[in-house]
Amino acid sequence: MSRETARVKRRAEEARERVMTTERRNLRPGRWAIPLACLVFCGLVWGQAGSAPPAPKGASGAKDASQALHDDYVIGPEDVLAINVWREPDISRAVTVRLDGAISLPLVGEVQASGRTPLQLERDITQKLKAYISDPEVAVMVQEMKSKRFNILGQVAKPGSYLLSSSITVLDAIALAGGFRDFAKEKQIYVLRRNADGTETRLPFNYKDVVKGKNIEQNIKLEPRDSVVVP
Repeated sequence: MSRETARVKRRAEEARERVMTTERRNLRPGRWAIPLACLVFCGLVWGQAGSAPPAPKGASGAKDASQALHDDYVIGPEDVLAINVWREPDISRAVTVRLDGAISLPLVGEVQASGRTPLQLERDITQKLKAYISDPEVAVMVQEMKSKRFNILGQVAKPGSYLLSSSITVLDAIALAGGFRDFAKEKQIYVLRRNADGTETRLPFNYKDVVKGKNIEQNIKLEPRDSVVVP
């Protein structure tokens, strides 16, 4: 083999080696592309799992406020109570508070509910059940708040029963009911108030006088089970 031929052959081999080296370098990223993609994907998933959106700030607060309202509510006559005694379906039931303020349950007998909060009534029932059941667990919920409502009847836009707050007056009640209809007798309105002995007292309310600043003592605060009548 001549020197020239050997030189040409060596250069060809060197050129082929350079090509193969370049191809190996070009293939190297592809070799790691799939594992790298997997790592990136897993990182995103773990990052999302670790940074889950927090619960709305108001959710817990609303639940606490609702529970506080339940705990502070004072039970009254005609309220409907849901009473649950754990693992005692024969005792658990919905009961209506009688006009005398009492309720009746199996094993418990008569128990005063009116004037008590649900938590206080739970303790009263639990104490009475201890004579018959080991470690009774009692839950009392107000299912219907009927004792803290008033009625407005007659010539108003929206007659019906409304939840009573501590400061609602006759004027407030008329506004809640949407005001008068066309033929309402605004001077002859009255409030029917039920007394403890079952009788009713009729309290007059002259709307035209009250809005003019006359006889404003007629604009009384309503009490539970009052009925405002608009002839």
